[in-house]
Amino acid sequence: MRGARLAAYLFGGAAALGAAAYLVIYLYRWQWQRTILCGVLLLVVEVLLLGLALLDRVGRLEQRLRDGDRRQEEARERLRAELLGELRGAAAEAGARPPGPRFGWLLDDRRDAGRTFVFVPVLMATGVALSGLAWLVERVAGATVRPAAERRLAGRLAPLAAPPGGPTAGAPELPPEPLDAPRRWPRAAGLLLVALAGLGLFEALAELTETRPPERGAETATSVLFRVEGNGVDGDRVALAARQLWERCRDSTAVPLERAGLAALGDDGLFAATTYPSLSDHDTHRLLGCLEDASVDRVRLRIVGDGSIGASG
Repeated sequence: MRGARLAAYLFGGAAALGAAAYLVIYLYRWQWQRTILCGVLLLVVEVLLLGLALLDRVGRLEQRLRDGDRRQEEARERLRAELLGELRGAAAEAGARPPGPRFGWLLDDRRDAGRTFVFVPVLMATGVALSGLAWLVERVAGATVRPAAERRLAGRLAPLAAPPGGPTAGAPELPPEPLDAPRRWPRAAGLLLVALAGLGLFEALAELTETRPPERGAETATSVLFRVEGNGVDGDRVALAARQLWERCRDSTAVPLERAGLAALGDDGLFAATTYPSLSDHDTHRLLGCLEDASVDRVRLRIVGDGSIGASG
């Protein structure tokens, strides 16, 4: 059981780590459909790990309750057995004679009508007399005692008295922490490093995925060569899917692609897209990521190459 639980935690941790890694990768590649899929998968794995942890904790609590009930039942059985053993031993010592009623002297037995029970009244009277005698001795002692004994006792306890000025007079100041206390700076340094690493990762990811102001490239045009592959789809459907993907990705760049065209290069699903003027490196990266993030059923798009076309080309 413990091995299965450990395997589940390892599998869930590996799945969460992989989903988080690909979430960052797809964010860098501007592939939003795959990013959302990885984010949902990461959320599902986290909920699964949380559920496993809660079930594990509830199972351990139930096991503790069962162990406590079992120990209580064993203690009751042991006490019951010990009491039965003592009763049987007492009965055997008494000659197997049934025990008489408890507080039998309070019962109204006609056979004891001529007897008088004076034990309890005598005991109570004796207690009252002794209490009165003790009170009298205390009063006499309080009236005749002298403070000499107290003075002698105070003189004997003088070395234990606090010094003038209070208990802390003349004593050195104690440090704010024990001398053997663990230092806190390694923990603080570790937390600071983790915070700096998280901040650096956030800044780097924001730099890679931010939308920059529109800017053009230095060349005349930018060309992208890609291949569209379909599973059980004919050529017309492949061409239609290629145009759908291209029209959707024309809005993914910061610069509007007004002068952009798409041409089919043969019947094997190879297409070439050209934009005028050329795109910057950032917009080219965004355009390629959008094209690879295909969202058409039974169709896969694969980038063959990209580049810039100069005036001479």
